Amino acid sequence: MGHKAGFVSIIGKPNAGKSTLMNALVGEKMSIITPKAQTTRHRILGIVNDEDYQIVFSDTPGIIKPHYELHERMMHQVEGSIVDADLILLVTDIYEEYDEEDVLKKLEGSSAPLCVLINKIDQSDEETVKTKIAYWEEKLNPKAIFAISALKEHNVLAVMNFVIENLPEHPAYYDKDVLTDRNDRFFASEMIRAQLMKQYKKEIPYSCEVIVTAFVEGEKLHRISAEIIVERDSQKNIIIGEGGRMLKIVGTYARKDMEDFFQKKVFLETFVKVIPDWRSKKNYLKKFGYE
Repeated sequence: MGHKAGFVSIIGKPNAGKSTLMNALVGEKMSIITPKAQTTRHRILGIVNDEDYQIVFSDTPGIIKPHYELHERMMHQVEGSIVDADLILLVTDIYEEYDEEDVLKKLEGSSAPLCVLINKIDQSDEETVKTKIAYWEEKLNPKAIFAISALKEHNVLAVMNFVIENLPEHPAYYDKDVLTDRNDRFFASEMIRAQLMKQYKKEIPYSCEVIVTAFVEGEKLHRISAEIIVERDSQKNIIIGEGGRMLKIVGTYARKDMEDFFQKKVFLETFVKVIPDWRSKKNYLKKFGYE
């Protein structure tokens, strides 16, 4: 057998557990995980290297009906990952109510082998799991179905072995010491965005974008500056909080996450900036990396 390499796209609806699965498969915290839906906005590659293979996992935004230009851009990333895929992992979960039509529509025309993963089985019973398996067998007749718990890493190794078995023979696409296509600035911005998701309610986190404006690496200390973009002055006031209290909480937790991730001390400063309706403005979306 020669060297194997391929692109494996993880797709599904928001909150199905795609990012948790990606992190479990890659063994690195690459994707935001919060209880809120729609936390992944960008397609993120996580690369697993071995002497005999290279797996390029692709975590994608949850499939939704677009309401903003931002959503349109996110769905283009999903479509691109399906076109590129050598193998597709469709993540659904035990709470799914047989309304995955938006997801199935995206899969139309794809010739890549499909594997269905029924997630969150740790929150269910055996009878429900069997019913779900039978449904997906009949609906899609996929190459394989796995009942998993990405959070508890139940059956994740079996999924990994299935992926390796079904990779095509191909030279490595990336250098073997590369773990992702994203740079440190990106991960810094995602760690701040994760805290916005955790600390604020309702629409606020979804109206925010985070731009790292300065990233100065030092031997012992990284100096990072970031702008939190919001759409209205009222949102800016909520983000900052009385006397700057809320912004300080976000910064403190994000800085701790960064220090764990970069294994360096971090000096972090954050600012809040208003750009009205940025989610609908193509020039800003392009500037913010939503190609």
